[in-house]
Amino acid sequence: MMNKIKSVAVYCGSAQCLNPHYHEAIALFGQILAKERIKVIYGGGGFGLMGTLANECLNHGGHVVGISTDYLYPLEGLREGQPQLSELLIVKHMHERKNLMFERSDAFVILPGGLGTLEEAFEVLTWRQLGLHIKPIIFLNTLNYWKPLLDHLFSHMITQGFVHNDERQLFQICDHPTDILKIL
Repeated sequence: MMNKIKSVAVYCGSAQCLNPHYHEAIALFGQILAKERIKVIYGGGGFGLMGTLANECLNHGGHVVGISTDYLYPLEGLREGQPQLSELLIVKHMHERKNLMFERSDAFVILPGGLGTLEEAFEVLTWRQLGLHIKPIIFLNTLNYWKPLLDHLFSHMITQGFVHNDERQLFQICDHPTDILKIL
């Protein structure tokens, strides 16, 4: 089994979501990671849930590593007045970004987000399914955001024979940020 988790890749939305409850949950998660001295590896954004996570973690003494691309950083990078990241890596391509996030992380936490978040989540799920890693994968299910999608997808894929029932064990779902620590 794995040693104590020292770093977590966090996938989440950079868009400005409408419901403040998402930001409250993510802010608490950032504070928890800082308190537990778990390094955050994320996409380097300063907007949306990405910005909330990074700001809260940094404001509470945490270590945050942003990994972005030449293309994305000018669009969604840190804004003036935000705390400076502990580390910022700018790479050429999304594949390089995702690979670095994977290599530097002991676990993956998927927060609410959009298509990019889904793509990153399904990539680490697929790699785990293929046996390329055994790192924990956790969906933070704030306001039941992920559960309907995951339940439907896996139920349908299982009934159609494309996924085995035991592959539901590739990930876990937590309803509250404090529950994530129990898994990590």
